[in-house]
Amino acid sequence: MLEEGRLIETTEGTPQGSGASPLLANVYLHYVYDLWVQQWRKRHATGDMIVVRYADDTIVGFQHRHDAERFLIDLKERLAQFALTLHPDKTRLIEFGRYAAERRAKRGYGKPETFDFLGFTHYCTTKKDAADFQLGRRTQRKRMKAKLREIKEMLRRHRHAPIDEQGKWLGTVIKGYFAYFAVPTNTYPLSAFRYHISLKWFQSLRRRSQRHRLTWERMSRLITRFLPSPRVLHPWPDQRFGVTYSR
Repeated sequence: MLEEGRLIETTEGTPQGSGASPLLANVYLHYVYDLWVQQWRKRHATGDMIVVRYADDTIVGFQHRHDAERFLIDLKERLAQFALTLHPDKTRLIEFGRYAAERRAKRGYGKPETFDFLGFTHYCTTKKDAADFQLGRRTQRKRMKAKLREIKEMLRRHRHAPIDEQGKWLGTVIKGYFAYFAVPTNTYPLSAFRYHISLKWFQSLRRRSQRHRLTWERMSRLITRFLPSPRVLHPWPDQRFGVTYSR
């Protein structure tokens, strides 16, 4: 690997952030985890079991609590065979899903816990027009804060660039952000993201000169012109993959 211009030979592991890291991790975990999970499901699961893995992050859902508890014990033993361990702060059992809120309420507990996965915080909610269960997703707070800090720094560096140039760049940034995070139940955080960018851009432009003439009315026109408004770009899977057939 190259580190600050120096060639370093490594005998184990992969460099942090290297393009080879996720590739090799997927190959390794396919045999260590994926195939083992399939065998475990056939041999031990007494109810429904859902497994989602992306690189080294995984979510496993169980119909029965005792299946989840046994799986966690067996998974730790399986990983130990390969000198691997689960992250202590990110590994936990939670009650989640269609009946979680009702069952927790009967036991005198609060709302179901949430979990973070692939940049989203997942939570239990209900549909607006009915009491039916619905999976809720919103942008992880730390992800949004990190992106806003990054944009604020870039605005500071390019404060005196032409306004149109800044606007086009910010519009591209927001479009890219929406391309990933614009899912159902997440429109409010997207609106908040756009608002905070608008405010930071306004403050940055007003610092270009001590005798600024930029009013919020004029700024609103710039926002409307350059910054796209949030809308859902990724519908629910049953809508995206829905197929109708007629003869």
